[in-house]
Amino acid sequence: MGLNPFHGRRIDRMVLLLAAQTLIAACAVAAPPEGSSWAEIRVIDEVTGRGVPLVELETVNHLRFVTDNAGRIAFLEPGLMDREIYFSVKSHGYEREKDGFGFAGARITPRAGTVSEIRVRRTMPAERMCRLTGEGRSRDSILLGYDVPQRDAENSGRVAGQDSVQAAIYRNRVYWIWGDTSRMEYPLGLFRVAGATTSIPNQPDIANWSERGIPYNYFVDPDTGFTRAMMPLPERVQGVIWIFGLMVMRDESGVERLFGHYSRRKGLADELEHGIARFDDDTERFVVAKEFPLEDKWRRPTGNPILWEADGRTWWLFGSPTPNVRVPATIDAVLDPQQYEAFTCADPDTDNVLAIPRLNESGQPEWRWQTELPPTESAMELKWIKAGLYKASEARFAPMSNGKGREPMNLHNGSVRWNEYRQRWIMLAGQLGGDASFLGEVWYVEADAPTGPFQRAVKVATHDKQTFYNVVHHPFLDSEGGRVIYFEGTYTNEFSGNPHRTPRYNYNQILYRLDLDDPKLAAARESG
Repeated sequence: MGLNPFHGRRIDRMVLLLAAQTLIAACAVAAPPEGSSWAEIRVIDEVTGRGVPLVELETVNHLRFVTDNAGRIAFLEPGLMDREIYFSVKSHGYEREKDGFGFAGARITPRAGTVSEIRVRRTMPAERMCRLTGEGRSRDSILLGYDVPQRDAENSGRVAGQDSVQAAIYRNRVYWIWGDTSRMEYPLGLFRVAGATTSIPNQPDIANWSERGIPYNYFVDPDTGFTRAMMPLPERVQGVIWIFGLMVMRDESGVERLFGHYSRRKGLADELEHGIARFDDDTERFVVAKEFPLEDKWRRPTGNPILWEADGRTWWLFGSPTPNVRVPATIDAVLDPQQYEAFTCADPDTDNVLAIPRLNESGQPEWRWQTELPPTESAMELKWIKAGLYKASEARFAPMSNGKGREPMNLHNGSVRWNEYRQRWIMLAGQLGGDASFLGEVWYVEADAPTGPFQRAVKVATHDKQTFYNVVHHPFLDSEGGRVIYFEGTYTNEFSGNPHRTPRYNYNQILYRLDLDDPKLAAARESG
């Protein structure tokens, strides 16, 4: 005799009715191009009607499918066509209403040449737009016969995955620089900087790029077609190379030059060499302009630099995300580590200069620019706050969250930019130790100065048990006077503790859009 799970129980008819209503088969809509043998499943935002990328559908027997940039899945499974199939629906920051039994999904009858829609609701302020790098961004749309940009089919640069982008406008082009880049031909890829260029986008470009991806023109190896090393160095020199802190400055002749900070490393922790790299326009590669002393740990450009007028001078401000290092914005100064200054409130008159902050007569931290001590960052502020040395409300770089507990946060990498619409400096940054993920939560916060105080943060993007790091806001993509902004970051399962790697999306760049008029950002507007 089989077991009846409802035996001896009263069944609430309303629960069953709710289950029936929420498990209704998704509606069939306009068909894909004629002659397709594939069934199309499309996941769309219930408000905007846009296809949603990075939505995972899973059958009862654990077949998993992931939507492409247009929100499409091409489905062709022997034995599962022309019959009703249940798919669970899961997506970071988007949700499908649960039925009476707690299942979030949809019933679909996949048929060749037809489209089934699944509607989801966005639960976070930021809207996921598209995957920017890697293979198969429009994979399902291509299988279904839709017209897609040729670059999506060809995958210029033959990139499988890319980590951590930098971007700068140089000589009327946007230069894009990435860290480690993987390839399809072998598990080991490129570890000496990848690069590409694009035009400077106008407003129609921005609308198109945000929907379909950025048309990168990669620097490639002519023999293999794979993206080539932008800072090769001699083969005998070991280690991976990263470039951060891209800066454009004019030389004595008034000619634009592109610089950045390079770091040659053995793994994540061990640095073997670092200094300033210059882009050679003849070879289209970076070369060493000045090697810095290895012991100079903070006298270096980092993160996403910004220009700032203060104390009668123009400065480069560095930090990720907190701008707490500066140097005069000239080539000579950038090449001289002794001209770098750090922003700190640490007390220099103690045996351990990082043990306590220096406080004024009112008991508040004394922040200052100086050349001896390293900069103060959010991790140190959190330590001082926990020790009761000053109040959380007085911190500059450890904003209070709008989430559970409203506690100050330990910020991870991000960027600070001036925003014309808000007429303030805005920060977009990751968080170490978030509630939904260890390194996948993205926060928005405003301040009157690039050095803060950044006080009240609002979570704008979440990645459940996945990582999204090295967040960067690109101001040249801002729209509607800065009211709509775009940011991207690296999506991966690394550092998350989650063994699941999302096919094609893992270890790639994903673009988000954020409307600064969103009422959910109100708390951040009150900071300062």
